[in-house]
Amino acid sequence: MKLRVKEKQENKLNTKKIKIGVLGGSFDPAHKGHLAISKEAKKRFQLQNIIWAITKKNPFKAESKTTVLKRIKGCRRIIGSNSFIKVKFYENLIKSNKTIDLINHLKKNKNIEIYFLMGADNLISFHKWHKSKLISQKCNILVFDRHGYKKNSLKSKTFKQLNKDVLKFIEFKKVNISSSQLRKI
Repeated sequence: MKLRVKEKQENKLNTKKIKIGVLGGSFDPAHKGHLAISKEAKKRFQLQNIIWAITKKNPFKAESKTTVLKRIKGCRRIIGSNSFIKVKFYENLIKSNKTIDLINHLKKNKNIEIYFLMGADNLISFHKWHKSKLISQKCNILVFDRHGYKKNSLKSKTFKQLNKDVLKFIEFKKVNISSSQLRKI
């Protein structure tokens, strides 16, 4: 009996978690900045896959005039041959657009380790997200520097409160573009 318990413990130690990234948002529209942070996260943190989790509506923004289907097609166009990125729409499946509900859904697979990707602009208001503390307890948070947001994101409530093992601020060669700018064109 003791041998079986020991074997199970050794198997747990030998089971390496699959590292996945999750980049959530309305992707209205998707752009090269999304692709750049996905590539950077994959490279720096050895992520196997990255999920672009599209939401119908970001709770902090106005409702999109572009359908989810068109935004999914736009994501796939930007992704091109980068097959490590998967475009998913989970809201009908999980009956929610809350990040914590998506994380809980993905964590049903005990073999995955989640890296939640966000731009520095989102870190500033992250403490206002639904159950933000719980999100930070269930996954690693990778914050990617964005032009004009570094100072405020590093002063943010969340950056000051979270353990630096959980939250990583990533400086890299930024792509100075945003979905808001593209919608104005």
